[in-house]
Amino acid sequence: MSRETAAVWDPAQYGVFGDERARPFNELAGRLGGPPPARVADLGCGSGELTATLAARWPDAVIDALDSSPEMIAAAREHEIPGRLAFRVADVAAWEPEQPVDLVISNAVLQWVPEHPDLLPRWVDALAPGGRLAFQVPGNFDAPSHVLLREMGRSPKWGGRIAHLQHDAPVLDPAGYLDLLARLGCAVDAWETTYTQVLQGEDPVLEWVKGTALRPVLSALGPDEAGEFLAEYRERLRRAYPAAPYGTVFPFRRIFVIAARNDP
Repeated sequence: MSRETAAVWDPAQYGVFGDERARPFNELAGRLGGPPPARVADLGCGSGELTATLAARWPDAVIDALDSSPEMIAAAREHEIPGRLAFRVADVAAWEPEQPVDLVISNAVLQWVPEHPDLLPRWVDALAPGGRLAFQVPGNFDAPSHVLLREMGRSPKWGGRIAHLQHDAPVLDPAGYLDLLARLGCAVDAWETTYTQVLQGEDPVLEWVKGTALRPVLSALGPDEAGEFLAEYRERLRRAYPAAPYGTVFPFRRIFVIAARNDP
C-alpha cells in the first residue's frame, strides 16, 4: 500500500472476502509460465498469504516482500521463511533492488500510487535479462460503489474533510499499459476480467469497500463522523446493489499485465 493513502489498514477487514480478493492474484500468477524465477520482489504484499503461495510454487526462489502498512506487515510476518521469504515495511514508489530481479509482481497496489505510469519504467529497468513484471489493478472506478464514494467525498457536507482523497480512475486500461510497456521494449500480455460475484451477508458491498477504498476516508474522519458517513453510504449502496434471495451481485473488474523484458 502506498504512503499516499494516509490510511490505517485492517488485515482482518481486508480478509472478510479473502477468497474473492485472491482470485485476481491467482489468475495473474497462473499466467506466469517459463522458468522458475530465482529472485522475486512482491511490491505491495499486504498481509502476506498470497506471497506465501509464490514461495510454495517456487521453493528455490528468494522473495523480498514489502508494503507501506505496518499493520499488514505485522500480519504477514507469520508467513516468513528464513533465507527465502522476508517481509518489510517500505514504500513501493521508492523501491530499488540491490540487484536485478527475475520477477516483480504487484497485486492491487498501483491504484494507490497516482504517479505509477512514471514508476513502471524503473521497475522494468530493475529486471534481469528476460525478467518479467506482472501486476493487476482494479478497473471498477466507474462502478456505483466508487462513483457514490466520490460523489459523497466531494459534496458540500464532506468535501472539506475528504475531497482530497477522491481520485478519478487512477489506472490505465489494458491498451494503455500495453502501449507504455511495449514502448520500453517489453513483450506485453494485457487483459481484463470481470468477476460477477455474489456476496453474502448484511450490506456485503459496504463490508467489501470498508476493506479497501474506504480505508483512507475512515482514517481521515473521527469516530462520530465516520459512523454518520457510513450510514449515508450504506443507504446509497443498498439502492445501487439490491439484495436478491441468493445474495448481492457485485461485479468486480480487474486489469492484468505481464510484461517480459526483451534483451538482445
